[in-house]
Amino acid sequence: MTEDEQPMKTRLIKDVAEVKEDQLRLLLITDLKEFPRDRHLDTVEAALKGGVRDLQLREKELPLPDLFSLALVLRQLTSHYGARLYINDRVDVALMVDADGVHLPESGLPAGEVKARYPHLLVGVSTHSWEAARQAEEAGADYITFSPIYDTPSKREYGAPQGVDALKEVAGGMKIPVLALGGINLERIPEVMRSGAHGVALIRGIWNSTHIEDASLQYMQAIKGEF
Repeated sequence: MTEDEQPMKTRLIKDVAEVKEDQLRLLLITDLKEFPRDRHLDTVEAALKGGVRDLQLREKELPLPDLFSLALVLRQLTSHYGARLYINDRVDVALMVDADGVHLPESGLPAGEVKARYPHLLVGVSTHSWEAARQAEEAGADYITFSPIYDTPSKREYGAPQGVDALKEVAGGMKIPVLALGGINLERIPEVMRSGAHGVALIRGIWNSTHIEDASLQYMQAIKGEF
């Protein structure tokens, strides 16, 4: 190893990202296709004003140049509010905009390979079974989402709802944070958290609200047991 290589290796070791206790209590996943384009930033900012501190950019229908442009702006916006930004699937975009993490689909890039090359990124994986959850943890994921807990249109392709008993089994058997996803509303938050989830991942619960800032605040309070 050359003298130039040694400092870089030391820096990377120090920069390994780890999920902190207060992180990923509420991971809000973007779903901006229902909003006019000129309202996208206002919509996201409302959620950030309401207390959301973990935002995943997941807009599969956007052309790559548009996704990259949106990611750049959301990086600035999330940084302004002290929030973390995760990019769905696209490691290249996450690196280019200096995102905090990347979220991989169950059949996506190996979490361990991504983590080994880019240890400063938080790496999450979507899972839909106990076996997939175990494999993601063993591969080096920093956290997982487990879904669907309840019935929800966005997750019906993955089969019947898992239910809170399956969530309890997975959450109790993992050393990494497990985020519950799928059909979660305010009334279901206590049940989900009692099942051992580290937090929840949401889409419709907040974006479908007529008052996004208020809804975000209520979800954050519910997760903390204050609502």
